[in-house]
Amino acid sequence: MKLLVTLEPDETGMIVAECPSIPGCVSQGQTEAEALDNIREAISGCLAAREANGLPLTIEVREVEVPA
Repeated sequence: MKLLVTLEPDETGMIVAECPSIPGCVSQGQTEAEALDNIREAISGCLAAREANGLPLTIEVREVEVPA
């Protein structure tokens, strides 16, 4: 399964990784590589928890265009 993630530095310098198609699925790391490893682990856990609770595995995420 391929999922989009966002990476953004926080005020402490940590890299925050989030998977928008899985509500609440967030992790972090000191480096981009560590944040990506950690979000992969978080995604696996979130998918298992959602499945165990009878929730849809992901929600739909769409790209929209807005005037600049």
